[in-house]
Amino acid sequence: MTLHKPYLIVAFVLLVTEILIALFVKDTFIRPIGGDFLVIILLYTTVRGFTSFKLYETLIGVLLFSYVLETLQYFNIVEMLGLEKINIARVVIGTYFAWEDILAYTAGALFVLIVETRFNPKLSK
Repeated sequence: MTLHKPYLIVAFVLLVTEILIALFVKDTFIRPIGGDFLVIILLYTTVRGFTSFKLYETLIGVLLFSYVLETLQYFNIVEMLGLEKINIARVVIGTYFAWEDILAYTAGALFVLIVETRFNPKLSK
């Protein structure tokens, strides 16, 4: 396995940022929308940091994973799994479906696509 340190560094910074947002930000934009935007970038950089997957396959996989998880929230997956009393599960998995989350995930993926193709075009090949 080859580690890609630049991606892992970005992933670590984003993970710390996400934790700080979850612990200290209690607003109606940064935590729900900004957090979902950043989580796509976090997942993408984590996968790219630990694998040899290319830009498009990683981005599509991360985006589909996020869409599926959001859809499972619509069906109350946390309760179905019996995890409703476990706060970390409620935060990580989520407890309700929101179209705004889908838009934030999509915006995060578009951001990754723009950054990767604009600043390092060889990655998209």
